[in-house]
Parts: sequence; C-alpha cells; structure tokens
Amino acid sequence: MDIVQLVAEHHQAVYGYAYRLTGRAADAEDLTQQVFLKAQARIGQLRNVSSARSWLFSILRRRFLKMTHQRKPIPATLLDLNVESIPARPPNAEEIDREALQRALDELPPAHRMVVTMFYYEQCSYREIAEKLDVPIGTVMSRLARAKAHLRATLLAADAAGDGHIARKRAIMQG
Repeated sequence: MDIVQLVAEHHQAVYGYAYRLTGRAADAEDLTQQVFLKAQARIGQLRNVSSARSWLFSILRRRFLKMTHQRKPIPATLLDLNVESIPARPPNAEEIDREALQRALDELPPAHRMVVTMFYYEQCSYREIAEKLDVPIGTVMSRLARAKAHLRATLLAADAAGDGHIARKRAIMQG
C-alpha cells in the first residue's frame, strides 16, 4: 500500500479521532498531518494492510501524547467529581450535544481523554488500552471511571442549566 492510498482510505477516521482528542479543528488538522508524515516515513513498517487503521491510530496516540507533554497538564484530582450531584437519570446518547461533549472532553487531562477516546472511538477493551499505553489495567479502569463521571456531571449540569442545546444528537459516550 502506498501513502496516497493510505491517506485516501483513512484520512477521515484519523482526523475524527484527532478532533476528539484535541477538541480543535486546527490542532486536529496539524495532528492528522503529522500522523501521515510519520506514516510516510515508516510505511515499510506496515506489514498487514488490514491493520493500517490501527497502525495509524497508534501513531496518532503517540503524536498526541508528545504534543500534550508540551502543555501543562491538569491533575485529575483538581477535577470536580462530586458523585452526589449527578442526577439519577442520565440523558440518552441521542440527546447529548456534540459541542457540549467536546467541551467536556477538552476539560479532561490528556491521559483521561486518551482512555475515553480509545474505549469509545476505537472500541478497545481495557486490556488493549493498557497494552497500547503501557499502563496497568487498573489505571485504565480508574481513568475511564473518573473521565466518565466528569463527562456525565458536566453534560448533565449543562443540560440542567439550559446551557446545552441538547437536540437528539448522537455522541460517543453512552453511559
């Protein structure tokens, strides 16, 4: 497979994943470009064409983490995760506003955002995430639980305050 075919077949998926990680179109475009530049330089490492998407996502994750190391991270302990304030009834996935979801994702520390996007966007198991990120499975579970709690609380608060113009839109988070 050559790079032109690789870009044609996977650009949209790579850009979509990059946008979910970065939350900004310009950053997603830059990250997508970096992914395909790195892929072009290492196209010989792609042994199985059927795993091209996974290979590109792996490059994307590494580039994203490298990019976020340049920014000052927000510790997860600073996130307001008051479980008592979460209403009993979560909204349907169809009711979640994509823009509100992206704003909530942007508030997460990069490591938590990475786990959420790998779990929902790539549909990786806990074990796969742990292996790909080289962290213990308990760390994956903890990060995902904290991230989901933050996303729920943020999205429900926006809905309750009337800030979120929730209108039957699909989102990556379903619970």
